[in-house]
Amino acid sequence: MSGTVILSEGAEFDHVIREVSKYIHLYVMPFGRDERNFTRIDKRENMYGGKGTVHMIQMFGQKELSNNRLAAYMVLLNKGDESGFHTHYERNEEELYVVVHGTGEYRERTGTEGPVRKKTLQKGDITAISSTGYHSIENTGDEPLIMFVITTNNP
Repeated sequence: MSGTVILSEGAEFDHVIREVSKYIHLYVMPFGRDERNFTRIDKRENMYGGKGTVHMIQMFGQKELSNNRLAAYMVLLNKGDESGFHTHYERNEEELYVVVHGTGEYRERTGTEGPVRKKTLQKGDITAISSTGYHSIENTGDEPLIMFVITTNNP
C-alpha cells in the first residue's frame, strides 16, 4: 500500500466532505461521549496497488475502539478509483463493506493467483471478506462510491 496522508483543513478536505455530505450524514454518537462527526480523513493514493485515490473517513479516534479501523467510510470519488487486491491475513481481520451510495465492482480471490470472482455492488449490498481472502473494489459509476467498512479486531 502506498503511504497514507491525513487530510487537514483545506480545499481537498472540503471537497471530499462536500461530496460525501450530498449522500450521507457524517454523524457518530459514541457510547458515553459527546455526539460529533468524523475524526479525520486519510487519503491513500494507489491503495494496495490500485488506481486513483481512496479516502478513508475515520469515524472513531485511535483509542476510542479496540481498533480504530472498526468503522470508517471508504470513499472512491471518481470513476476508476480503486483499492487493489489485498488481504488482512497478517492482522487476522475480516471486513464487511456496506454500500451506501454508488456502484462498484467487487473482486475476490483465494490466494495471490486464484480465479477472480466479480460482483457489481450498489446501494444496500454487503460483502463479507475473509481474513485469508484477497479482495479489491473499484468505482465503476459516475457518482462517488461510498461504503461503510466494518473491520473485526481479532489479533
